[in-house]
Amino acid sequence: MSGGCCGPVAVSVEQPAPQVGAAPQPRDLAPRPGDLPVVVIGAGPVGLAAAAHLAERDLDFVVLEAGEQVGASVAQWGHVRVFSPWKFNIDAAARRLLEADGWTAPDPDWLPTGAELIDDYLAPLAKLLDGRVRTGAKVSAISRLGYDRVRTHGREDTPFLVRLDSGEELRARAIIDASGTYNAPNVLGASGIPAHGEDTVFVDHALPDVLGADRERYAGKHTLVVGAGHSAATTLLALAQLEDTRITWAIRAGGAARTYGGGAADALPARGALGTRLRAHVESGRITLLTGFFTHSITTDGPQVTVISRDPSGAEQAVTVDAIVSATGYRPDHSIASELRLDLDPVLGSTRALAPLIDPNAHSCGTVPAHGVDELAHPEAGYYAVGVKSYGRAPTFLMATGYEQVRSVVAALAGDWEAARDVRLELPETGVCSSNLAEAQEQRVGLATGISGGLLSTPLPLVEVSASDGGGCCG
Repeated sequence: MSGGCCGPVAVSVEQPAPQVGAAPQPRDLAPRPGDLPVVVIGAGPVGLAAAAHLAERDLDFVVLEAGEQVGASVAQWGHVRVFSPWKFNIDAAARRLLEADGWTAPDPDWLPTGAELIDDYLAPLAKLLDGRVRTGAKVSAISRLGYDRVRTHGREDTPFLVRLDSGEELRARAIIDASGTYNAPNVLGASGIPAHGEDTVFVDHALPDVLGADRERYAGKHTLVVGAGHSAATTLLALAQLEDTRITWAIRAGGAARTYGGGAADALPARGALGTRLRAHVESGRITLLTGFFTHSITTDGPQVTVISRDPSGAEQAVTVDAIVSATGYRPDHSIASELRLDLDPVLGSTRALAPLIDPNAHSCGTVPAHGVDELAHPEAGYYAVGVKSYGRAPTFLMATGYEQVRSVVAALAGDWEAARDVRLELPETGVCSSNLAEAQEQRVGLATGISGGLLSTPLPLVEVSASDGGGCCG
């Protein structure tokens, strides 16, 4: 070998044929990607749906879940009911696997809580997947074995290297990243950067258990809820049930029409009821609504916190409270894939191909077209971010969309490109998420939360709402 500017330069030398019984040559020891498992990151609804499709196609896989149980993020809002009934919350491949094992599906018209989603669906599914779901396995980095992001030659024929926080390393033929965004909430600051002083105070993020485990933190206090989505609405309705509790709701918009949603016209009745109840509390004065509120800074005075808004014109308003709940959405964290070649849209943080299909400036959840492996592909062949993480900062993700994504991706990994590209998705428009759309549309279209698993309703049983005609798009 001779030295070059970038390391030694290999000289081609003809190798003798190996003798029978001889030790394998070093090049024979290189792992072959096709012999390795697919690594699925995240054991939430979309990650386990991916596993079900992999199992159904007899592809080897392992699911790595950072939490100590499947659906760990769902467990954090386990006290909350989802909008759509069971019949719309179960992936088709997962249902087939479960029913073949004797599982009986829950009442199709029941609106499950997050806890019920885990106990009656995710946990049985994980148990059925033959020990290939590992909990307490947090991924810290993904790369190519022996390759950094710069090296190109032979890259696509090299396995992925997955490193865990424990130091353990795994090799994979492909990566399905369904890790979600729940652990990467947006900041309170209205400009996308933290408000001054934000890091000096405790801020509870979306969907605290106001009526249960977190009750003492809010009962008898004055709470500020920031955000215009259904996570904010759910928290506001729970707070309204606590006596002697003051509630202030702050949003950047000039009105709350988007949050109130479609009301009786909503395709999911439970979601429509949420907005109707919230509007009633605001109109009665039980909840004080601050519009045009652009969080700029936070100061403390003993146990109380003053949150100051400064709008683009420089005008200020302030509110002093005892507690803050930030329901401002989530953003993807792509740091574990920093050594992979990702082509991310500069605005949303999704793939460039997916961005125009989900852009909240032009789409509601119900107008997002069907999409699959082609729209989710990166220059790094074999790496796919799916589920809510695939949408970046767009709040237009729905659980049903995630199920169709993984069906398409797994079909492609199996070499069934006809099935992979036959993507289908039917979603109702009324009452689903919207952002910066025309005022007429805002009057009938609500805003979706970034929570993986779909839109969320009040934590109380919705006994007066019929779910039999729900659209189910939103999981």
